[in-house]
Amino acid sequence: MRWTVIKKTDGQTGVAVVDGDAVVDLSAADPLFAGDLMPVIEAGQAAVDAARKAMAGAPRLPLDAERALPVARPPKIFCLGLNYVDHAKEGGHAVPDYPALFMRTIGSIVPHGTPMVRPLCSERFDYEAEFMAVIGKGGRHIAEADALDHVFGYTLFNDGSIRDYQRKTTQWTPGKNFDRSGSVGPDVLTPDELPAGCVGLRIQSRLNGTILQDANTTDMVFSVAQTIAAISEFSVLEPGDLIAMGTPDGVGHARKPPLWMKQGDTIEIEVERFGVLSNEIVDEAR
Repeated sequence: MRWTVIKKTDGQTGVAVVDGDAVVDLSAADPLFAGDLMPVIEAGQAAVDAARKAMAGAPRLPLDAERALPVARPPKIFCLGLNYVDHAKEGGHAVPDYPALFMRTIGSIVPHGTPMVRPLCSERFDYEAEFMAVIGKGGRHIAEADALDHVFGYTLFNDGSIRDYQRKTTQWTPGKNFDRSGSVGPDVLTPDELPAGCVGLRIQSRLNGTILQDANTTDMVFSVAQTIAAISEFSVLEPGDLIAMGTPDGVGHARKPPLWMKQGDTIEIEVERFGVLSNEIVDEAR
């Protein structure tokens, strides 16, 4: 199933599913689907059954219906750095033997179709094509062999990065957490729609239509299952947690000359079978 969350005309959000050439607004048919995906994640199979029932009488909207964040307030957002060999090398890093993890705040991300913001203090605004796992079943000390059973679905992520602030210290927090600098969405695909752990899928970024990153998720250093197992060693995973799986080579800071996103640009992230996550770039208001 391909879940999504839409912005409604009354200012609220509602859960929908993508069905062919339409977005089916389930929230108009069943109160379970008001808001975001958290009640759906928590309800499990009962939500799937309710969605199939609600689809018959629910309104069908255009595919370009305005999107909201799939999970409005995820408990935690984990991000995996240096998870493709060539990306680690282009940044001058060794390939890690343990996942290079950092965190993002909810204030640092926007949904598909909402502008990403280049801050006033820097021109070095970079793109990173990624996909994310959305945790469905929480737990601690999750075995790698069982880890994929804890995934509700997968979505797209642009890990927008302010490179000069990322490199001010060995800690990446500032450069990865500027307000509205990253994006998530538009849809969340359930695991049955994709190969196990999303392995073997083409991943791209395009800036104003020009392909800049073009790789395959087979090249990940750490798999989704390995990453979930590693995180759950130190933190309880909760339903709605997001785990970003890293970006391949081709980012702007490694180009000669470097390539930075600027106001008026459009950045697109695409992973095979997922669709496209697209955002315009705007400058922070003075």
